[in-house]
Amino acid sequence: MAIVTGGAGAIGRATALRLASEGASVTVADLDTDRAEGVVAEITAAGGTARAQPVDVSDPDAVERMVGDTVGAFGGLDVLHNNAAAISLNMTDQDVVTMELDTWNTVLAVNLTGPMLGCRFAIPAMLERGGGAIVNTASAAAFYGSTSLAAYGTSKAGVVALTKYVATAYGDRNIRCNAIAPGVVVAKDAQDALGGPMGDTLRRYTKSHLVGRLGYPEEIAAAVAYLASDEAAFVTGECLRVDGGMTAHSPSHGAE
Repeated sequence: MAIVTGGAGAIGRATALRLASEGASVTVADLDTDRAEGVVAEITAAGGTARAQPVDVSDPDAVERMVGDTVGAFGGLDVLHNNAAAISLNMTDQDVVTMELDTWNTVLAVNLTGPMLGCRFAIPAMLERGGGAIVNTASAAAFYGSTSLAAYGTSKAGVVALTKYVATAYGDRNIRCNAIAPGVVVAKDAQDALGGPMGDTLRRYTKSHLVGRLGYPEEIAAAVAYLASDEAAFVTGECLRVDGGMTAHSPSHGAE
């Protein structure tokens, strides 16, 4: 039994499909209920079990309801993937002088308070079943600075720290908490169609990935599935960088 927040987005959808393919019953939680229902339809068409749930992860009542409804529908909770993020504000998320304070507050509320609330309400449900696994979505942006996206990068650095605190507090009760830090992730068909301004942006980002391309959502989903599985039973408090080597090299390497 699993919950994937931001389940209607690229990484969330891929993760929900992957977990369902491995036998999990999945709550696809997202503000966009129609797209979440579409992911549920894909899962059920493939023979899996899933349900959609509207959720604003910055709202404690909504997150508590999400967990309670999942337990009620599936009989328990084993896996939580805290994946929802306020990416729609990226254009207004600039440096700390020029950024609107509302942007900072919203990004932190969704990207950092959201995962905290997910843990807050999921952990008691997991303890009732003897333990569970939490996987938080951080970002490569947690490990470098830039001239924009100050709120996003700060929130994701906070996710890395939150992961360690949750892992430390509940490790002796069989709750594992890990994070993933994706690089730039774009669906394969979008990477194959590199025309226009978006293509220029993707090509610029590609240069910073040592593998010579951007990530695919399915590759991030595979990492989440591993960290949620019994194969990762000895892994907790970690942040797995799934970034194609984006944060593994000197700043000058991309230009070279």
